[in-house]
Amino acid sequence: MAQPETVDHPRSADPKELAKFEAMAAEWWDPEGKFKPLHMLNPCRLDYITRQIAAEFGRSRDDALPFAGLRLLDIGCGGGLLSEPMARLGAEVVGADAAEGNIPVAALHARQSGLEIDYRHTTAEALAEAGEQFDVVLNMEVVEHVPDPAEFLATCARLVRPGGIMICSTINRTPRSFAAAIVGAEWVMRWLPKGTHDWRKFITPDELRTMIEVAGLRFLDRKGFVFNPLSWRWSISDRDLGVNYVTTSRRPGAAAGATAPLSARG
Repeated sequence: MAQPETVDHPRSADPKELAKFEAMAAEWWDPEGKFKPLHMLNPCRLDYITRQIAAEFGRSRDDALPFAGLRLLDIGCGGGLLSEPMARLGAEVVGADAAEGNIPVAALHARQSGLEIDYRHTTAEALAEAGEQFDVVLNMEVVEHVPDPAEFLATCARLVRPGGIMICSTINRTPRSFAAAIVGAEWVMRWLPKGTHDWRKFITPDELRTMIEVAGLRFLDRKGFVFNPLSWRWSISDRDLGVNYVTTSRRPGAAAGATAPLSARG
């Protein structure tokens, strides 16, 4: 299938948001740089993602290449912090980002790591219009940065094959999230430049679920990502969705692989 052309004025991309991440592109792989919060969160994100994929496709995480044969899209891939581990686990990975400056950074790091990842400067709309579909769509920390979250999620849903899943994470709109994501991360710790997040664009779990279901996906699961300032670690919570949280949903239809019981998820 031919690669989709880049969209000059993508509907899902806010030029101001793209400019923020373009300015930080070269720092993606610096664990002490502007993306330190994502480096700290990444082990927790990967634990959730790999558990969900393994459960939904009947795979064992103990296998050398548990996700071999699965086609995966990392939309808003940035520097490749999720694309690379997914490729190491055997998935055929497409990393897409509307911020052009992120792609050469991601591609160079993948080459240096000996990984084959199909990185593209493109958008969800362009991929959908080209008829691309995937067993797994990772939609992580993107939806709070787009102009129209409902339209963006509807487009992403079109990219999920029947029986495939979308894993989507974002930030809840609560007083705690303002304190943690903006006051803490941007103003006090200065992990991110001021203005990286707009609290008004944060999305509650119920709002996100409604948008996902309207897009035609079946909602399966949601968990919180919780930061402990004493241990300086993130963990997965069944109950605390007050700041960061993640969801899994499935497109109805025949799965690409054997599906494990729902009780295996988590």
